[in-house]
Amino acid sequence: MGKHNQLPFSGVKVIDFGQYIAGPAVAMILADLGATVIHIDPPAGPLWDSPANAVLNRNKYCLQLDLKSAQGREAAMAFIARADIVIENFRPGVMTRLGLDFAELRRQRPELITLSIPGFASNDQLRRHWRALEPIIASASGVFTDMGQNRVLMGINPSFSPLPLASSYGTMLAVSAVALALQARERTGVGDQIEVPLAAAVMEGLSYNSIKIDGYPERYKTLREKEIERRRSENLPMNLSYEELQEYLDPFYRTYECADGRKFYAVCPSHRSHAKRCLQAMGLYEEMLSAGLPTVSDPYLPISQWEGDASLGVYPLPAHWARRISARMKEVFLTRTAAEWENIFGEGRFPGAPHRSTQEWLHDEHANAAGLVVDVDDHQYGNMKQPGAIAWLEDSAELMLSPDARRTVSLKEALAILDECAPTALPPPTEQRVGGWLDGVRVLDLTNVIAGPHSTSYLGRFGADVIKLDPVTPNYDPWNTVVFGMSSGRGKQSVLVDLNRPDGREVFNQLVRSVDVIVMNAPDRQLAPLGLDEASLQAVNLGVIFCQLDCFGGPRRGPRTDYLGYDDLIQASTGIMLRFGGGMATPEEHAHVGTIDVNCGFAAALGIAAALYRKARTGQISRARTSLASLGNLVQIPFCYDYPRRAPFDEPSGRSAQGFGNLSRFFRAADDWLYVDASEKELDKLNAVEGLTGIRDAADPAAFLSSAFPTASAETWQTRLQAANVAAAIPDNIDNLRQRYSRPADNRPGIDNASYSFSVYAEHPSGRRVIQLDPFAIRPHVAPIRALAPAEKFGASTRGVLRKMGYSDTQIATLIARGAVGESWCEEYLPS
Repeated sequence: MGKHNQLPFSGVKVIDFGQYIAGPAVAMILADLGATVIHIDPPAGPLWDSPANAVLNRNKYCLQLDLKSAQGREAAMAFIARADIVIENFRPGVMTRLGLDFAELRRQRPELITLSIPGFASNDQLRRHWRALEPIIASASGVFTDMGQNRVLMGINPSFSPLPLASSYGTMLAVSAVALALQARERTGVGDQIEVPLAAAVMEGLSYNSIKIDGYPERYKTLREKEIERRRSENLPMNLSYEELQEYLDPFYRTYECADGRKFYAVCPSHRSHAKRCLQAMGLYEEMLSAGLPTVSDPYLPISQWEGDASLGVYPLPAHWARRISARMKEVFLTRTAAEWENIFGEGRFPGAPHRSTQEWLHDEHANAAGLVVDVDDHQYGNMKQPGAIAWLEDSAELMLSPDARRTVSLKEALAILDECAPTALPPPTEQRVGGWLDGVRVLDLTNVIAGPHSTSYLGRFGADVIKLDPVTPNYDPWNTVVFGMSSGRGKQSVLVDLNRPDGREVFNQLVRSVDVIVMNAPDRQLAPLGLDEASLQAVNLGVIFCQLDCFGGPRRGPRTDYLGYDDLIQASTGIMLRFGGGMATPEEHAHVGTIDVNCGFAAALGIAAALYRKARTGQISRARTSLASLGNLVQIPFCYDYPRRAPFDEPSGRSAQGFGNLSRFFRAADDWLYVDASEKELDKLNAVEGLTGIRDAADPAAFLSSAFPTASAETWQTRLQAANVAAAIPDNIDNLRQRYSRPADNRPGIDNASYSFSVYAEHPSGRRVIQLDPFAIRPHVAPIRALAPAEKFGASTRGVLRKMGYSDTQIATLIARGAVGESWCEEYLPS
């Protein structure tokens, strides 16, 4: 198995004890980026019997060890003695009981980086020893309850999702943390002992759903939110049909049927130009103006001061305009095929995409041409379609397009492979030099919406200083900038600059000269005309690292590389919406805001860390890239592969799905729902549980459980089952978790507060009481984590930043008067 010296993590040695998804996935991503990975399974083989193991263990050398034997432990210690990074994802304490104490290992070798990915935090006294399989973490963390406005209105609560969100978010948080620790080690010589609880990780992934803003203005509530509130206040049932639900969706944020019977998802509600371009392309723009559709000159004014009650590019539209526009768009969509509309939207520079199944995506022309899907010749399954790279450096991306299949090796061979790697030269470890992994790194954030801004806020918790630069006149409405920005703007200084004015461009150029990293989320064809492409920026600052996120980009160019898009369009394009909805007739957006966006932000941080690591080791400047599409693959990794004779793509999907199988699903207890994740192999354990005696001999074990569980409370069953080492959890909801685990903001990141932690900002800069999730999922033992300051008002730091750049107050006032810079978009922080 050849390793490529040009890949950023070439020479990095990883020992992967991981099982299931998160641990192996972290090691897979490191291997994709060039690390040498030894994967260790127990003597009976992987604990998860799935073809996905062929994906998760590609580019790795695999062997089996019995860590319960002295010989196995001795071999494991020999591997670790040669390693830079060690990964495990068992329950807290398991590795120590096996004789592999990470704290002791790091005392012997301070340069070692260890990563633990437990289901629940090691300081979570209630749940740390739970059997924490994916559905259990999801249940306890509110993933299945109140899952999005659609499912609530349809009365499906709790609502099962087959997507491994906890493992997906945990993977990206963990691999980016390891990479950041690795690049910091080049400076300090010191590694770290890192924990990333999956429960905390999934909460971070859902942070845009968990924020609570007191007095949230009515103007931002969707038709669905208003209908939910109405039904709850009038004690009416949540019983909308799928068809009825569609009429509560915004016309620029919904699915339409096309001439070929396929469905198309339009997502262009909040940009000042996208909805207009959409109507113009459909021949409806003048018609809607003639019908009286108003235009609001400044959507950042309070709605009471608007010229009308609606405007294109402002989400959501009021009900009467939503109905009128949707009705006409439905008619026009029926005149062309989904493929034709995809071309019209893509070439017309407004976002939309056809719905595809996962299998269609794996064989899609663009996905394969762009390297978002790659071919791997696996020894067991033959030629496999597998997800491509998650993040890459542009100058070495071509090397990631032909991954090596997993390879079984002997103990002797594995040790020899590690010994072939040149020793890593590091400075002498000195704990006194250790600070945040990104202390002293300056970042210029030119991004918008969620994925890009989230990536740079994430960097801030590790010590990076982030300046968020936005235009003097915003391109998006306040829902997209201010509401999302209350999460993604934390820990940043906000500056407003007009790049189209010469004096504004000079301010920008000075900022570019002052930073180490620039992050931008847009396709290539948008960047060059603005002078924001890598070549233009490096002409100003030769050493700057440029990180680019986009929607459909891959290591190579493909037919749709330059098409615009958002999280929702990747859900549509990669099969997530068909899987969640149950098929082409009933596609549904996966419930939570930022399902893919947030993970793409973590992937950008990974790319930046890889670029910083390469720069520290070689002096080479690299362009880091990732895309929403690459993360759409990761979130489907249990079923995102194809090969000859693959079983049908019939994994659980649709509104009727209750779980993964007869014994892994929701059951009703006396007072609440309970998710049990068991199998036929565990009938003896179940039979020993009080109240379940006899299940071992039952003809239908699932029916036995359905009859037994209503005899006691869900909490009683949860306690009994977990005590018997059977995975079970009550489906909680995010509101409950926020109420139970909130505290007054204390300038601490929350990593001491078990698996869930929120801060209450009674004096938030918005003037409202706001509760937000803490930056708490990454838990190093050495490097500090910074508590992020609340997001300031857009433009609040313009004067301060310019003063630090040497501008006088008189010069700043002149720039503001000319419109070259700005210090606010509106009077109110959150326009009412």
